[in-house]
Amino acid sequence: MVRGKSAERMSRNRPYGVEALPQMVADPPATPAAYRGRLVERARWQWRPTDGGDPAARTEEFLAAHGLPLHDLARPATPPDPTGVCGAAVYFSAAAGALLVGGATGATNPADLPEVAVVVYGHADPPAPRAHPPAARQPDPPTPWTPGPWTESWSPRQHADAVTAVRHAIGRGDVYQVNLVGHAAAAYTGDPLPALTRLGQLPGARYGGVLTGTGWAIGCASPETLIELHQGTLTTRPIKGTRPATAAGRTDLLTSAKERAEHIMIVDLERNDLARVAATGSVRVDELFAVRRWCQLWQAESTIRAHVADGLGLADLLRAVCPGGSVTGAPKLAALDRIAALEPVGRGASMGALGWVGPDHLDLGLTIRTAAVDTTAVHVWAGGGITWDSDPDAEVAEAAAKTAPVRAALS
Repeated sequence: MVRGKSAERMSRNRPYGVEALPQMVADPPATPAAYRGRLVERARWQWRPTDGGDPAARTEEFLAAHGLPLHDLARPATPPDPTGVCGAAVYFSAAAGALLVGGATGATNPADLPEVAVVVYGHADPPAPRAHPPAARQPDPPTPWTPGPWTESWSPRQHADAVTAVRHAIGRGDVYQVNLVGHAAAAYTGDPLPALTRLGQLPGARYGGVLTGTGWAIGCASPETLIELHQGTLTTRPIKGTRPATAAGRTDLLTSAKERAEHIMIVDLERNDLARVAATGSVRVDELFAVRRWCQLWQAESTIRAHVADGLGLADLLRAVCPGGSVTGAPKLAALDRIAALEPVGRGASMGALGWVGPDHLDLGLTIRTAAVDTTAVHVWAGGGITWDSDPDAEVAEAAAKTAPVRAALS
């Protein structure tokens, strides 16, 4: 139930505010092209820590109860039923992922949204064209989307001090690398869906899309694959290393010993994560430190693949890969401890998992370059990996460069 200021905001926004989003057309990230614009919600399950239980196991059970049995991902692919369930959107927050591995979950989520959401879909037939469509009453125009000024979770100085604290922890041998993330929020009026849709259309957004619920919505423009499963092959594509999308920036990224060392550390971490759920000896790095473009940034990406192990279920796969190594650090549990100690605001919808699970494939993106809207504010997050060689001021500037296109799309 929503009370107080949240209730007032929802009342002011009605009927075009965030509360109306579940009835609006929005495709979650990684929706297959054949179903875009045709999804019909069949069932929904959401989880918050106060609900108790194992969210990964409960996700697998809920999907099985609604026509998506994913207890053995190594089984031969089953084509979707043309008249039944075509798949589901699955969202896991970073905090939910940390809970799965017994790590510190960090500060409180600043956005009022669940930590896990699973939405099962069927799909409607495309509408037949009409030569003379019937006249209809035009709806009242929605209230224009207007975000207010951003309020940062920490100042540039506080961010730089946190980077220095991580470097000290590395010097003590507590960790090798830690990903630090900052947050900003802005009050808003009007309909947020066009802005979130615009965010999902940013260049390079492999996982562009919007997931909605009553009183909340998540918009994603992520380029990073957390885990994909297709025809028995598991794939993850960690991204680590960023420069401006100029010729000089590309050369600097390719020749940076610091960025390459940071990147390879995460590749090794994610190789180990994948090995926990892969057929023995099947993990391989197909591409190492390839440079890709996202908006006005170059980023270094590697591709790691493996054959799925017999009997692997969705819950165990989520436990193995969440939270993503590229947004935690190494070793993962020690990095989570540092994150919980240093980040003043929870990661909310960012640094988690969001994508599509179908009868014949699975594709979850890592929720970097992601925004969330609740009934009072729009929230964004950005950060980067910290190693011994990190320069605090440069890390602050890198986070600002990552969040700039997201904020611009939402403005």
